[in-house]
Amino acid sequence: MKTFLILMFVAMVARGTEAPPNIVFILADDLGYGDVGCFGAQDVRTPHLDKMAAEGFRLSSFYAQPVCGPSRAALMTGCYPIRIGEVENGKNGHTLPHTKEVTMAEMLRDAGYRTGIVGKWHLGMTQGGDPQSQGFEHAYFTPAFNGASREIRPNASFPFMRKPGVVARTIKTQADMDTLTADCTREALEFIRGSKEKPFFLYLAYHMPHVPLGASAAFREKSQRGLYGDVIEELDNAVGQVLAELKKLSLDENTLVVFTSDNGPWISPQIGDHGGSAGIFRGGKLDTWEGGWRVPGIVRWPGKVRAGEASDEIASTLDLVPTFATFSKAKLPDTKLDGLDLAAFLTKPGATSPRETFFYHNGTRLCGLRHKEWKVVFPRPARGEMPYMPNWLTGHIGPLQEIQMFNLRVDPAESKNLAADHPDVLKHLTEIAEQSRATLGDYSGPGKETRFFDVAPRWPATKP
Repeated sequence: MKTFLILMFVAMVARGTEAPPNIVFILADDLGYGDVGCFGAQDVRTPHLDKMAAEGFRLSSFYAQPVCGPSRAALMTGCYPIRIGEVENGKNGHTLPHTKEVTMAEMLRDAGYRTGIVGKWHLGMTQGGDPQSQGFEHAYFTPAFNGASREIRPNASFPFMRKPGVVARTIKTQADMDTLTADCTREALEFIRGSKEKPFFLYLAYHMPHVPLGASAAFREKSQRGLYGDVIEELDNAVGQVLAELKKLSLDENTLVVFTSDNGPWISPQIGDHGGSAGIFRGGKLDTWEGGWRVPGIVRWPGKVRAGEASDEIASTLDLVPTFATFSKAKLPDTKLDGLDLAAFLTKPGATSPRETFFYHNGTRLCGLRHKEWKVVFPRPARGEMPYMPNWLTGHIGPLQEIQMFNLRVDPAESKNLAADHPDVLKHLTEIAEQSRATLGDYSGPGKETRFFDVAPRWPATKP
């Protein structure tokens, strides 16, 4: 009995002094749910992501935001973009978080982590909004996206920077674009190799498969889905290199790796087959339908995260700030968060997700919400009728004449409107929506919990 108690004490001490995990967060750009093999893709090969899912936990109801800037803001702060305080109290199509907002990187840096960003930033560069000012000690980044057209445009160059004013290289041509994935992978591997002395946080934000597309010669004309498929297969290979390096350095068993996308695929005649697939879901990037918000989610941490399992319970990139705080023993920001702690859900067999509700904002408009298996989508006007949001953001979702409600468990494609068949459910969901509008705001103006930091006019109340 005495020996048993001693062993228990030793185990408790060991658990209490266990080193916090390294954290690698890998973000694709505009990758669709239907672009990854383990999420249903048939015409593109993703063996490394498939293996990562087989060794980890696959999340099939994992939500981001519908477009680049808001998605990154939600990830970095653990808050819906409509809650976040922005520069000069504005509300922008691509969210510009105020420097008083605490980021995931600042939280982990203050907990003793070495922090690094490689890839796309897209959260502003003015008034101290650059990555280093927001918690990243190491940086190799582009301030914004790689373009907004199918082909790279003349005179549309963009820089890779080490810090504001320090340009490492400039992307000018298609040949340059073809190097983006490999170059970011190279930098990521160097960061990992140089981060052995203390826990590290790597935010690896790939530019692909956002247009203009680019792929290395080794991957060109290799897939069954043209250049887009080539890009995905190189991205998959890049993830494989990161995982292999962690094993090579004996860091694998103490590294939490998360892979997802910032939003669904860009589906538009403007880019044609240079856009991705939302799989079984309706719509795509910038939409209110599932295809724009539901993204591949894979979490891996050998011996800790549930391995070889999948879950259709709701989770979101919003939830990563509190989840990483639990795993790292970091202090959470003092501000109100929308994220929920997924640590038990990810690690304990049979545990359920704490998230039951998720809100779909397109700009400042609450366009819909999901509560458990039910999703409601609210009527909305045509483009140009959503104040303080540019038409490029709001114009993609189109008008909707009547309220619609779906049971996503049985109808994930949102094909059958059940609003008239379940009035009690519809009433409950509309009540949840009203509570959200009061706290977070809507197109008519801010809510009581919307944050403002500057002495300046707030985005004002307007008529619908």
